[in-house]
Amino acid sequence: MTFMKTHAVVMEQPEHLQLMHLPLTDPSDTDVVVDIEFSGISTGTERLLWNGSMPTFPGMGYPLVPGYESVGHVVAAGPKSQRQVGDHVYVPGARCYGEVRGLFGGAASKLVVPGEKVVPISDSLGAQAVLLALAATAYHAVACGGKEAPRRPPDLIVGHGVLGRLLARMVVAAGFAAPTVWELNPARVSGAVGYPVIAPDEDTRRDYKAIYDVSGDSGILDKAIARLAFGGEVVLAGFYTEPLRFNFAPAFMREAQIRTAAEWQRADMLAVKELAENGRLSLEGLITHHDVATHAADAYRTAFGDAGCLKMILDWRELS
Repeated sequence: MTFMKTHAVVMEQPEHLQLMHLPLTDPSDTDVVVDIEFSGISTGTERLLWNGSMPTFPGMGYPLVPGYESVGHVVAAGPKSQRQVGDHVYVPGARCYGEVRGLFGGAASKLVVPGEKVVPISDSLGAQAVLLALAATAYHAVACGGKEAPRRPPDLIVGHGVLGRLLARMVVAAGFAAPTVWELNPARVSGAVGYPVIAPDEDTRRDYKAIYDVSGDSGILDKAIARLAFGGEVVLAGFYTEPLRFNFAPAFMREAQIRTAAEWQRADMLAVKELAENGRLSLEGLITHHDVATHAADAYRTAFGDAGCLKMILDWRELS
């Protein structure tokens, strides 16, 4: 079965967004067609696409369909897709809009996507499943596989947005000592589950072994290095649009290590999916705003402009 059109969020240029009716690429034998129920708005990468500050990379350009936090049900499955009609799936984006770029392409009512790309999930997760990419990002920052030595879990997290909260919850759920979390925005101090949230100037510690920044503050390195114990590590787990610099002498005296956390991998997604489905990782209280997809322009402005908005999700069900 071929579905020719979809409603999609289209960023035609920075700060200019509208809901459009776009033609869909015909599905192949390895593709599935997914009716999207909910998609999340990323206040990290999607904000950069919105304001035009996203660094140049292959495929970058406008117009584009954003979004990589989508969940829905498979309504058609190619014979080689390894999926079945009715599967509830997480979709980390799609490229199925012809001349309109999919960066990352998940904010639409219907998607055509390779079956191997989607992740089957439990119906019990509901709309909270849009948080799995952020959870996988947090998991990837602290987890390791293969023959690597175990990474130090954070004892300080900078930033109490959704990513910081998920990272802190994972540390606590894994049985490690509760991390301290720094947050400057009064609107984001509340909501901690088993760990303290304080302003940096209220913190007198200077012996942290692992500081994880999820704030995206390009000036974080000097602030973090000043709080490290000897041999401590700063992990850059945010997204940074400006060059990062630091003063060498304080880092030298502490023999500081600096690590960049890369993009999550499928193994990270499968790990956090299991944690969420078995209840070890709570996704409660992280989605603060909902709106219907027909109000997408207003929803994106709220997501990027309201400090009290942790996560905005769009409801596509009336358009699927």
